[in-house]
Amino acid sequence: MAPSMRVPMLEREQVPPEIANLYDALLAQRGVVPNMFKTLANVPTVAIGIAGFLKSLLGDTALSGRYKELVATRVGFLNRCDYCVAAHTISARQKGASEDKIAAITGDFESGPFTESEKLGLRCAEILHRSPQGIDDSFFRQLKSAYSDPQIVELFTTIGAFEMFARIIDGLRVPRTPPPSSR
Repeated sequence: MAPSMRVPMLEREQVPPEIANLYDALLAQRGVVPNMFKTLANVPTVAIGIAGFLKSLLGDTALSGRYKELVATRVGFLNRCDYCVAAHTISARQKGASEDKIAAITGDFESGPFTESEKLGLRCAEILHRSPQGIDDSFFRQLKSAYSDPQIVELFTTIGAFEMFARIIDGLRVPRTPPPSSR
């Protein structure tokens, strides 16, 4: 039996109008309101701020949103966050990630169907997961040879954000969000 949640998840009828609007947008975009947002709704300003942050971070900007979802999935795997892996696998698929890449992201990505620069970014996630001091000058030079400065900032921000979200989700015992098809 899974441990019980530590704070309530709020349903649409329990939240103020600005959070109801956020729920509607998430439902339209993802086909489901993630349980993380139902939990964050206990502090509306935080829920709205995080939604805006994620929208700007996970879109197609310097790096593709698809790749950032794969990075988020890998970070969830490294943190043993089942919720994170499930959620970002769905998002990666929705953004067009191949099934081969999705399958490889939680295993030996080095032998998976990733480009050398994608593998380098995933190695970066592994190193940052252990310690930011692990990014030595030699490794950073490798990053600079494969990525632009905006891409590096997005990569590090994606990794850092999903390290944080794994801690929030697992620390508060937020249950996995059912996939959109099961609703």
